[in-house]
Amino acid sequence: MRSLSFLSMEYLFLLMSILSQCLKFGSGTAAVVHAGNGDGVQPLSKIAIHKAVYALHENASVKAHPLVLGTKGGDSDWVTVEIECPKPSEDDWIAVFSPANFSSSICQPSDDMEQFPHICSAPIKYKYANDSDADYKKTGKSSLKFQLINQREDFSFALFSGGLSDPKLVAVSNVISFANPKAPLYPRLSQGKSWNEMTVTWTSGYNVIEAVPFVEWGMKGESQSRSPAGTLTFHQNDMCAPPARTVGWRDPGFIHTSFLKDLWPSSVYAPQLTSFLREMMNEQCVPNTVFIFAFRYTYKLGHKLVDGSYVWSKSYSFKSSPYPGQDSLQRVVIFGDMGKAERDGSNEYSNYQPGSLNTTDQLIKDLKNIDIVFHIGDITYANGYISQWDQFTSQVERIASTVPYMIASGNHERDAPNSGSFYDGNDSGGECGVIAETMFYVPAENRAKFWYSTDYGMFHFCIADSEHDWREGSEQYKFIEKCLASADRRKQPWLIFVAHRVLGYSSSYWKDASFGEPMGRESLQGLWQKYKVDIAFFGHIHNYERTCPVYQGQCMHVGKSHYSGTVNGTIHVVVGGGGSHLSAFGPTQTSWSLYKDSDFGFVKLTAYNHSSLLFEYKKSSDGNVYDSFTISRDYRDVLACVHDGCEPTTLGS
Repeated sequence: MRSLSFLSMEYLFLLMSILSQCLKFGSGTAAVVHAGNGDGVQPLSKIAIHKAVYALHENASVKAHPLVLGTKGGDSDWVTVEIECPKPSEDDWIAVFSPANFSSSICQPSDDMEQFPHICSAPIKYKYANDSDADYKKTGKSSLKFQLINQREDFSFALFSGGLSDPKLVAVSNVISFANPKAPLYPRLSQGKSWNEMTVTWTSGYNVIEAVPFVEWGMKGESQSRSPAGTLTFHQNDMCAPPARTVGWRDPGFIHTSFLKDLWPSSVYAPQLTSFLREMMNEQCVPNTVFIFAFRYTYKLGHKLVDGSYVWSKSYSFKSSPYPGQDSLQRVVIFGDMGKAERDGSNEYSNYQPGSLNTTDQLIKDLKNIDIVFHIGDITYANGYISQWDQFTSQVERIASTVPYMIASGNHERDAPNSGSFYDGNDSGGECGVIAETMFYVPAENRAKFWYSTDYGMFHFCIADSEHDWREGSEQYKFIEKCLASADRRKQPWLIFVAHRVLGYSSSYWKDASFGEPMGRESLQGLWQKYKVDIAFFGHIHNYERTCPVYQGQCMHVGKSHYSGTVNGTIHVVVGGGGSHLSAFGPTQTSWSLYKDSDFGFVKLTAYNHSSLLFEYKKSSDGNVYDSFTISRDYRDVLACVHDGCEPTTLGS
């Protein structure tokens, strides 16, 4: 147990933080630039790289500097690229290749290629040559800025003419690289299979025959211990279809996962400090608030090399999870369909995932007030361009390294023809679930079947996999019922169902005069009603919508902003506006839809105790609340009999 003096120092910092928040209370926040809707097309798929031909020009040049990146220990750096072209045109563009050698000599024979190409790998990003200089067509000179992240390989820059559809290679730059390209990077936390276990997953360039991976960790301020990590990877022939098997392939490095066990429950009640803080602030900022102080753990990623030396990451920290049923303040963020974007403006990602950076930045800004995150499918929209997974894990590192970042499987992670997915399209670009289930840990019995349950204090979550069969009688249906039935509602009153596709209600997902997946409702709404699910969250549709507590198309409760008493009907929420191009709403006005917003945003749930829950929908553009409601009730309200939700009774004595 930590000393009183150490605790007091933590409390002092906490007090300063709280007082700072009180001083800001009621003040406005600066707005983030609000991006447009976007076209929804993966930018790298626009490049006909398999058609590229050599048209090298002796007077054209591309120069990149600095030559070595990350010399100060960072995992990202800015690069300046100087271009000179004797025959410039408006459709000239600069591609970033990694590995730097992208010539045909490295191409692997493949049945998926129609012909043997000159270039067989797509770039990891690109910009048009005139991106920062409108006079490029006149002068033939331009200077571009790229932000690169450490992706285990070196980099080169190539100038192409002919646009994206008819690329002709004009010039290639010098090679640049990171100081330590194999460094352990981009940790992702996840809940383990028990409440007192946290998993850490990260990426490096070290195979187990080169270095032994581990995590050094412990309670903040105390001695640290080490936990070993397992190592996984995947290969090109693990992919199910192009482009993941062809031009989109890039070596993923090695993915390591360590299990940090026997954590202390997150929160400790400090009554004396609570009284002191409330007296200090005269209860103006936090009336009737009880302060709970969390155990924080620090950790860093390590690799022990064969020569006995060590390679370390920077230090991170996290707060352990509360014991299931623990009565303390618990805050959950949920969204879907975020994807990634480029802070250097490359790849035209403003037309693909226009809200992604806004959502990321709002979560980082409020990270001290978030305990766990659920990203419910359509994670990166890499769509078979595997380099984009590194870039996504880099984008969310500040979030995922600090709080559990739980994911669900969406169509852009799983769906590929003849791969066993419930839907037979190729929305994953041939990834067929392999990358998502390797890059992120989830506490599933079989990670290839992406359904699982997890507890966080007073919450019980049932995460379904909409890309596998969920109909009555299926393996997943049995899991869903078991998961819902296992919730002890006295200890965990807040029962949450999650899936990517809209298996419930959505005004946008309108087809053949039905809403959402009608088979999903037919199969599952009986379970939601029977087990009194509070809220069902879905993504897939890129907007926000909230229903009344609904069952069989009928609102079971009146009111929009507060619900109390008997649990009857489930509130359905589409929260697919995490960042991807937005969706419009359908033509029909429905009685069960209470709030619609075709904008980027996310939901935050705050459980104050076993009887009070706050729901907030926040826009990613400014972080402000645009829709909200509260639930208040007692345990007996969960037990109460409702239509199709009654426990069996007997007349026997």
